[in-house]
Amino acid sequence: MEIDLETWVKKGEELGAEYVDARYQERVYELILLDNGVVRDLLLSKTRGVGFRVVYNGRMGYSSTNNLSNESLREALEKAFKLARASEAGAKSIRLPERRAFRDKIISNYAIEPLEVDLSEKVGLLKSIYDGLREEKYLSSIILRYGFELDRRVVVSTAGDYIDFTRRMIGVGGVLVAIVEGSMERLSHSESRVAGWEFIKYFDWAKYFKENAELVVAAAKARSVEPGRYDVVLDNEMVGLLVHEAFGHASEADIVMSGGSVLENMVGKSVASEHVSIVDDGRVEGGVYIPYDDEANPKKKTKLVEKGVFQGFLHSIETAGYYSTEPTGNGRVMEYSNNILVRQTNIFLEPGDWDPYEIIQDTKRGLYVKGRGAMGGEVDPATGSFTFTGGPSFVIEGGELREVVRGVMLAGNILETLKRIDAVGFDLEVKTSVFGGCGKYDQIVRVGDGGPHVRIRGVPVGG
Repeated sequence: MEIDLETWVKKGEELGAEYVDARYQERVYELILLDNGVVRDLLLSKTRGVGFRVVYNGRMGYSSTNNLSNESLREALEKAFKLARASEAGAKSIRLPERRAFRDKIISNYAIEPLEVDLSEKVGLLKSIYDGLREEKYLSSIILRYGFELDRRVVVSTAGDYIDFTRRMIGVGGVLVAIVEGSMERLSHSESRVAGWEFIKYFDWAKYFKENAELVVAAAKARSVEPGRYDVVLDNEMVGLLVHEAFGHASEADIVMSGGSVLENMVGKSVASEHVSIVDDGRVEGGVYIPYDDEANPKKKTKLVEKGVFQGFLHSIETAGYYSTEPTGNGRVMEYSNNILVRQTNIFLEPGDWDPYEIIQDTKRGLYVKGRGAMGGEVDPATGSFTFTGGPSFVIEGGELREVVRGVMLAGNILETLKRIDAVGFDLEVKTSVFGGCGKYDQIVRVGDGGPHVRIRGVPVGG
């Protein structure tokens, strides 16, 4: 990159701005889609651009451009300044917290550059997986995909920040549909890592997709669960889904500022059982790697819940100033053309001391709800109410896994649900995905979530 962002930040100061930051991004995304043995998509997209954020008299303006000429950059900077001035009369005043400057250059770990791997090898991988799955007679549809993302971001500010960070993410996923005696079941799942081609090369994809095929076929043969209240054991992925969707969004300070969070005025109060501790961490193993956010704040491990007690919110620079606290490294954007929102990085429930097998053995009657193939659900952060549909799951009888059941929908209020957790496993697992992410206000960002196995008593379950 030949753009001197520090010079452009100084030009913003010369216009009279009290704060300026500039964000450069270059992104490469590769996607291959194999639809029942036929290559349907071969996508390689490349984007880059610069965004300027300006604060003038406590008001903010933002503008961006994908034209990196000096003229276009100057126009974008001046437009951001004009927008800040224009909003002076009506907008809420912004208070910026004081902090030291951060200067760093980081490239996420990888061994083999995926962009240098021949396309035929990538397509060949998907076709070999497809050929193996064709042996399962009940599969009616097999859609496979390979994805890779290279995302470089440079953030420079008048505070003296200069962060240059590049991340590579890669993965393979698929959607399998099984039909057994007229009964259909669908399972969508993927595995991704912050890594290079070496992850694809050494992962056992044949075993992984064989397990998925067996699970979706078993679910197609299975009955739906009877509605009622159950003691449920959630696997790592279901714990991550619950914590991210039902609790994580409610902890984002911009949602709290708008009056849309059940956690408003809950700092220092009990929101979960004493077995529950929840954190947001940009550097946890298995998750998306975010050492700094898009405001150059280091993404430190942020305690949200400590032994059941709510500790505080996730913050950007703007919300930290509003609440007179420090940024937590959660000011994030989808791309250079977007403005900052408060977003989670990797949120997870911290491990306890139970062996996950012992949790099941200690449960006399209930459900073991799996996240593989989960369908998502609905959440209202303002009230904490949620509904989630898990993947193919199991009945627990006498401390043992019995038959597979389908369509397990969990419902409740997140604060009541977290208070009913009475067993937490030691098997922490956090995952991310190169194929999607978390959506908020039309921005989708890469996130991770997870936790250990947990048991929750008396959860309302629908079939």
